[in-house]
Order: sequence, then C-alpha cells, then structure tokens
Amino acid sequence: MNMQDLISNPKTSIVDVREVGEFMQGHYEGAINIPLGTIPNQLEKFKAMDGPIIVYCRSGNRSGLAQTMLKQMGYQEVYNGGALQDMLVYSNN
Repeated sequence: MNMQDLISNPKTSIVDVREVGEFMQGHYEGAINIPLGTIPNQLEKFKAMDGPIIVYCRSGNRSGLAQTMLKQMGYQEVYNGGALQDMLVYSNN
C-alpha cells in the first residue's frame, strides 16, 4: 500500500514522534504527538489505534526508530512516513 492510500484511510493514525516543542511549532494536520522517548509509556494510546499507524519526525530517523520499536512490540502495520515535509507532500498528491 502506498503512503497516499494509507493517509487517506480513515482508520490510519498519524503519530508525530518529535518532542512537544517541535510539534507545537507545526505538525501534520490530525497528527497526535507521542515523542519517541515516551512510546513505552504510551502503549494504551497505541492499543486504541485500530488501523495502520504512520510515524514521522523531522528527518525520518526518529520515526524509523519508532517504527522498529512498535514492530518489536507486536504492531504489524507501522509505516515510516519520514519527515514532516514528506508527509505534507504525500497529502498534497
């Protein structure tokens, strides 16, 4: 499934894994902020997500780590959306 299809899926959750201050400076519309370092403490939020999960950050590095972490925790449909700028491009196509 390509990123545009994932983004347009109403069951997809979009998670910004940047720090709160970065999120407050601008984020993808509809994204929720769960900073990378807090993921292990936020598992209830992830359990409530009933569809694919897209994670993104500033450059794609932290979202790659988040993707790996979530997959190791048993989440199957986790996708690295890369950087915020990438997400904005995907949504405009």
